[in-house]
Amino acid sequence: MNANKTRAWYLEKTFTALMWLFLAGACLAVIIPLAFMFTASAMPARDILKMPYPWIPDGIYWQNFWNALRGPEGTFIFARNAFNSLLVSGTVAFFTVIFSSLAGYGLAKFKFKGRNLVFMLIMATMMIPFEAIMIPLYMVAMRMGLQDTYAGLILPFLANAFGVFLMRQYLITFPDEILDAARIDGASEPRIFGSIVMPSSGPAIATLAILAFRSQWDSLLWPLLVVQSDEMKTIPLYITKFMAETHSDEGIMMAVAVMASIPMIVLFLTLSKYFVNTEGLTSATKG
Repeated sequence: MNANKTRAWYLEKTFTALMWLFLAGACLAVIIPLAFMFTASAMPARDILKMPYPWIPDGIYWQNFWNALRGPEGTFIFARNAFNSLLVSGTVAFFTVIFSSLAGYGLAKFKFKGRNLVFMLIMATMMIPFEAIMIPLYMVAMRMGLQDTYAGLILPFLANAFGVFLMRQYLITFPDEILDAARIDGASEPRIFGSIVMPSSGPAIATLAILAFRSQWDSLLWPLLVVQSDEMKTIPLYITKFMAETHSDEGIMMAVAVMASIPMIVLFLTLSKYFVNTEGLTSATKG
């Protein structure tokens, strides 16, 4: 009996050690490229090519960031392109959260005929790749006069099936007793949704907001179709043009990548605390 317990103990410890090693390796696989990007952005190109690679730069080579802001043509268009990306990504993330929460709440808490069919149809759209609808969507945008406009960048992505799925699955677990108590107290459905459901859905909303923002921040294919002028281009288009027109300077390219990644890092650090935070739901349940 003791031998079996000892064997089980050793197996558990071995499995735990292997899991820690796997997680450490996964973390290194993520951190090392980021560390290279940030350190390389602070070095001249000649230092980046040294072997072995100097992971600690002697100082910050600000010329990389100046040239990245200046752009290949010296027009300082980076600020305008960054603003475009922030506006498009922020607007899409905001409305994706609103529309997906409304649809998810309706599918999770209201019983009506055909509810499951509607949900399945929405989920079926996730199986259609964007490349399959890209050309028809572009033709519609052209006919509506949305080319080279903010509306053309924003309108096609204000809602998505994954957001509806995420919010529905989260709100299914929301206690029905709280909603019934609010209705008995005379609260309207918009009041219940805005004052009870949304404040208690912090983890799902934060996750959906980050995913929607990141999807548009990294989007290249659709802006490449609908945008022509330099003033309307987004960050991915700026990076593509920068790499195509400038000479091969690795330091400047890394500086551009660092500046392009800062908004995503700030957004993640700001909303990451909501990922595992169930305080809102717990408070609502107690109330």
